[in-house]
Amino acid sequence: MLVEGVWKEVPRDTTATGGAFVRPESVFREWVHTPEAGRYRLYVSKSCPWAHRTLVVRALKGLDRAIAVSYAEPTMGENGWKFPEGFLHELYAKAKPGYTGRVTVPVLWDEKDERIVNNESAEIVRMLNREFDALARRKAPDLYPEKLKKEIDWLNERIYRTVNNGVYRAGFATAQEKYEEAVRELFRTLDWLEKRLRGRRWLCGTSFTEADVRLFTTLVRFDAVYYSHFKCNLRRLVDYPNLWRYARRVYALPGVAKTVDMAQIKEHYYRSMKSINPTQIVPKGPLLDFSLR
Repeated sequence: MLVEGVWKEVPRDTTATGGAFVRPESVFREWVHTPEAGRYRLYVSKSCPWAHRTLVVRALKGLDRAIAVSYAEPTMGENGWKFPEGFLHELYAKAKPGYTGRVTVPVLWDEKDERIVNNESAEIVRMLNREFDALARRKAPDLYPEKLKKEIDWLNERIYRTVNNGVYRAGFATAQEKYEEAVRELFRTLDWLEKRLRGRRWLCGTSFTEADVRLFTTLVRFDAVYYSHFKCNLRRLVDYPNLWRYARRVYALPGVAKTVDMAQIKEHYYRSMKSINPTQIVPKGPLLDFSLR
């Protein structure tokens, strides 16, 4: 993280929370209201589920010509995320001299004004969906329609707390009871989602929404990473017939498969998180086929 504009390798400290992992809030929260093609760039990692959300929406809407992307190297070293242009913490320091806080992806960068517009994935997704729609080459449906906002917000809140962030609460816990609490809540929600998707194509029925995007980027990593690396091992995704079919259905949407890089996902988690996997050995399996048959 950056401490008053100076990069320091500061380990996560869970002593104040009794061993529980607590994710800090994103800091850069501005909004793009009148987008210009070629002005903005996404800084992402293919391995990060939060950044992956933005790549999925960019692909679904055909925004590849409107918004450039810079990809981080899969393994995070002592200087954090590294891009062809340099380290991400240098971009944060340039945008906000004296900044103190974590340096995370995704970042929506304004190349004209040389500033970070936003580093909160949920808000970037909504900007790509609505504000950038005029620049889209694919006329995808609105991912946050007015009539479904209340239901989407309700789904997002539960899925974020117990699934998207739930796997991290399990994986980064340093107390047995905090780990077990996270795992119980995670699988309680997965069991509930399995029932909800019985007879439903998407989480909100026939409409594909941002709630589906947010759930997918966790599910696609589940068996390869979270099941073993984060000890979320009561059941695998493939043990849930409806959830497994649902994940493959999202994967088959236009452009989505190209946003999934399982080799980079595994390399990042198993090689960057030395406190969890000190040997940095990346497992060969599992063998997964997300294609619909």
